[in-house]
Amino acid sequence: MSIKHTFKATVNWTINQGESTQNPRTFSRNHEVLIDNKATPLQVSAAKPFRGDDALYNPEDLLLSALTSCHMMSYLYVCAQNNIEVLSYTDHAEGDLEVNASGSGSFKSVRLKPIVTIKDEAQKTLALSLHNKANSLCFIANSCNFPITHEAIILVK
Repeated sequence: MSIKHTFKATVNWTINQGESTQNPRTFSRNHEVLIDNKATPLQVSAAKPFRGDDALYNPEDLLLSALTSCHMMSYLYVCAQNNIEVLSYTDHAEGDLEVNASGSGSFKSVRLKPIVTIKDEAQKTLALSLHNKANSLCFIANSCNFPITHEAIILVK
């Protein structure tokens, strides 16, 4: 039996005074994303190579952040199932986007690089191995069609 959950987002964009969408090089990509039941809208643009505002989030940033955040939550869940006390978790994730001559593109790979600090030295090997289990549980990872690798480091404090 499966359970369906529906998530909703609204995107708002308006042309700026003096701009036109007739030339793809001249209009702003800046827009707002509102998520149902969230107070603060996200200010989003295209990535800088695609004529966006580098100071704002872009869809590629959001995809990578969703993936690393989901993996972390799945990882903490499987650690709790295995009685591993996690003291801290940091990930310096990287994703590779390739754009072809026609202008379309896709992510080709993502590398998660979590640095996890645990309490018990005896659980270090198990803690490292649980990244694979977390990946298999991660909703976002399960929705991706590119390889996701883990270059995890486990520290003990």
